Amino acid sequence: MIFDAVILAGGGAHRLGGVDKPALSVGARALLDRVLDACPDARTTVVVGDRRPTARPVRWTRETPPGGGPLAALGAGLHETTAPLVLVLSADLPFLDRPTVRALLDAADGDGDGAVLRDPDGRDQPLVAAYRAEALRREIALLATEHGSLRDLPLRALTAELELTLVSVTERAPLASFDCDTWEDLAAARARIREHGNVLDEWMTAVKNELGIDVAVDTKTLLDLARDAAHGVARPAAPLTTFLVGYAAARAAASGADPAQAVAEASRKAADLALRWAAEAEADADAQKGGSG
Repeated sequence: MIFDAVILAGGGAHRLGGVDKPALSVGARALLDRVLDACPDARTTVVVGDRRPTARPVRWTRETPPGGGPLAALGAGLHETTAPLVLVLSADLPFLDRPTVRALLDAADGDGDGAVLRDPDGRDQPLVAAYRAEALRREIALLATEHGSLRDLPLRALTAELELTLVSVTERAPLASFDCDTWEDLAAARARIREHGNVLDEWMTAVKNELGIDVAVDTKTLLDLARDAAHGVARPAAPLTTFLVGYAAARAAASGADPAQAVAEASRKAADLALRWAAEAEADADAQKGGSG
């Protein structure tokens, strides 16, 4: 599916005291980078806001004059797109994920003018949505003509004229629409990623982002391998073994193997070795006991 993404990152963040909100971090990653990670397949990604370092290349633009509101920013970003579908996101969504983005794009690819995410409280989120570019351009042009400009116009002036499919958040991703408007929101997001059920996935994503790699990782397999190495060999063997597995998988991938399969195969070999190592040590211990008896 061909789509462009427009991310609005130029708001005033008044409830945060005017700080650079897209640069605030959750899980040691900037909010903007977390949103960028949710839409890596966009043909063109346009960020409307001041330039800043980002985890992947984007195209920058700004509404004129700056601070003209979300509708003016959307108009500026839309000007830089060419795809038939446009994903529109705010830059403060720490828990937006790729499946949610895909669900929006799939829904927008049917009849109507697009699809919008509905949050758990039943509110539609026009900045977590996918729109048909033709419909956006038509309605934005009409609004600009009617009002003389898009400055300070609310987004509902646009969405009220569009036929949008509603996509509800799922049990798997109930916080996909959660945004960070206050310091309390930011603290809640940071606490959430450190919860027991989330911390490993969040950490793995952060490490992959930091190292510039995008490979599916079977966390359970690697944890099982680390356990076998620690118990069957020695505790320091756990991190050393997983490092060597990663190195072997990288070599295999460089030769054309599928990265995920390469990790799985290297993990299997190392786990079998650890079990053989432990079995040998156990047999020797049993022999020594028998001999001393």
